[in-house]
Amino acid sequence: LHSERGCRRAPRGPVPFLGLAGDTEWGVGALSLSAEAMKINQNTVLQGKRVTLVPYTSAHVPRYHEWMQSEELQRLTASEPLSLEQEYEMQRSWRDDADKCTFIVLDTERWSGQACADEDCMVGDVNLFLTDAEDPTLGEIEIMIAEPSYRGRGFGKEATLMMMSYGVRNLGITKFEAKIGQENEASICMFKKLHFKEVAVNSVFQEVTLRLDVSDQERRWLLEQTNHVEEKSYVELKLPAGVLET
Repeated sequence: LHSERGCRRAPRGPVPFLGLAGDTEWGVGALSLSAEAMKINQNTVLQGKRVTLVPYTSAHVPRYHEWMQSEELQRLTASEPLSLEQEYEMQRSWRDDADKCTFIVLDTERWSGQACADEDCMVGDVNLFLTDAEDPTLGEIEIMIAEPSYRGRGFGKEATLMMMSYGVRNLGITKFEAKIGQENEASICMFKKLHFKEVAVNSVFQEVTLRLDVSDQERRWLLEQTNHVEEKSYVELKLPAGVLET
């Protein structure tokens, strides 16, 4: 079940995800995807106040690979170290898989204000997974703020809200779940601030399950929280000659 990146690289399974304490910068939740979810965002940029979300391309792989050499990140994400070649293969599979949707999280100020390359502004990543073949409105979210200097500053919260809003608006999501390590009080607190309710505790895997059903009221609240987000074309902003990566 976890032949990819452990819990960060595959839908939830028997290996628990362990979050990292620090203003909700780590957590696992659930979001639902449509059948073509992964490629739906291949030309999408979501620009917020603190973070900008861009599609995961091969240009991001070296920095991502560098992150995942950290023993701390490997432990917290239940991941095995990969070679650089394997990381490129992973990126290609995540681009093409029908049940995954991934954005790289960038520092908006650095990326837009100083016209830095993506890889110089990378903060983490956020992922959506299809989690229930019988219910396409239910799925999973993972948020990772890999750069220690960006934890505890609200970057994870904004990225999570932006991804949730994208899922509701573009992927037909109506239910969210979060499965978070019991010791990760910061992530649990963040999800509760985002209106998730604790519904179960798994003592075997030492994780808490939280849930949010997106009512009309919750949808309005979520869209209000992200009404500052601008959606742009990645091709026009970053890729040369306006050609999508293949």
